[in-house]
Order: sequence, then structure tokens, then C-alpha cells
Amino acid sequence: MLLDLQPITIIINLIVLGMAMTVHEFAHNFVAWKMGDDAPKLQGRLTLNPLAHINWVGWLMFAIIGFGILGSAQISPQRMRDPRRGFLAAVAAGPFSNLALAIIFALMLRLSGLVADGIYAYHAPDLITDPFTLLAALLYAAVYWNVLLFVFNLIPLFPIDGWHILLTLLPGAWLTDMQVPVFVQRNLRPLAQFLMRPAFKWQEWQMASYYVFIALIFLSFVPISGLSPFGLFIGQPSGALLRLLLF
Repeated sequence: MLLDLQPITIIINLIVLGMAMTVHEFAHNFVAWKMGDDAPKLQGRLTLNPLAHINWVGWLMFAIIGFGILGSAQISPQRMRDPRRGFLAAVAAGPFSNLALAIIFALMLRLSGLVADGIYAYHAPDLITDPFTLLAALLYAAVYWNVLLFVFNLIPLFPIDGWHILLTLLPGAWLTDMQVPVFVQRNLRPLAQFLMRPAFKWQEWQMASYYVFIALIFLSFVPISGLSPFGLFIGQPSGALLRLLLF
């Protein structure tokens, strides 16, 4: 979905997304380092300097059209003391750092009494006529985008954080062949295979998951019969979380 392309809106988005992305990527790298992965330190990514993390093209795309790759943390479970738990903590640190930021800025917005001003000013940039309305718009945008990034990054599709989180949570083997119902084995073979080896099958389906992700992006920008998958998967939970934080 295209955003309001007024210059002040783009500037606000660039500021807020630059901050949100930096904290997100720093959280990935910092937790990975604490879990034993030395790569973030060697790559100079244990910093809140945006230059160490930012993807310039993705940053601009996100500010203008509402979608883009903001950064990538080169972390690996193989370099961690406890690969499974360490990688889960490092991957989850990114989206949950955005949730933490959303809560902090929501508290600032509510304590300042600028919730309504922030919502109106951000969505109607012509109302930004003084430093207070600009501050309100910035605070609201910080809550809005951090909530959006939190929800978006929990979607279990490759290469999003949610796919990796689910991979680390799934057991390597769950049910034996004899425990899977015969009906499922005969008529729902992919499900039967998944139930017997969840994590391994999930990893095998990585590219299929990636193609689903690309298809959903396409359908969101070129909706068919008004259908916008990301509007359903992201918009509704994000809206509910925004209302919880701000009202």
C-alpha cells in the first residue's frame, strides 16, 4: 500500500524506520554475541550506529511504499554455545525489540496527552504547523512502525524472523509413523511427514515458504477482488495492538 508521499511524511518515516531498524538489527547481533557468536563483534555490529546496519535501498522503499528489507544480521547458530536456544533468542530479539520501542513511545505519547494530535498529524501532514504537532506525529509514527515491524517479523515465512523462530521451536522428531493416524498417512501425506519430522520438513520447505512470501507481496500490491493478504495478516493484529497501546 502506497503511503502519503508528502515530504514531511517521508522524512518522519525515514527517521522512525532508521531508528527502528537500527535497534532491531543491534538486538539480533548483541544477543547472538552474548550467546557465543563472535561474528557481530568482528563485523563491528555491536553498535547503535545506523551505518553499521542499514540497507539504504530497503530503507527508502519502506519509507515510501511501506515495504522493504531494512537490514540483515549475519548470525549463525553453529557459532553459539547452545545453537538451538541461542539462535531462538537472537532471532526473537529483533522483533521483540520493536515491541519494546512501541511500548516506550506509546507511554510517552499517552503521558504527553498527544495521542489524538499524533494520529491526526501523521495521517494528515498539513496539520503539522508547529514543533508540538511534529513531535506528536513522530511519536505516533514510532509506535505505528514499531508495531508493524513486530507483527510483520513474526510471520512464519522465509526469510522473515518468524520462519527462523518457528524452526527453532519445532522438535526434530515428534510422532512416530505408528502414532500418526492412518487416515492422515493415506490422504494427507505432507502433513504426516511433517508430524513425524517437524523441524526437518520445515527446513525442506524453506524455498516453498519463500515463494509464498513473494506471492503474498505481489497480491498486496496488486490485490485481486480487493484481497490484500498482508492487510489481513498484518493490518488487523497491528491495529489491535495499536489500540491496546494507545487507548
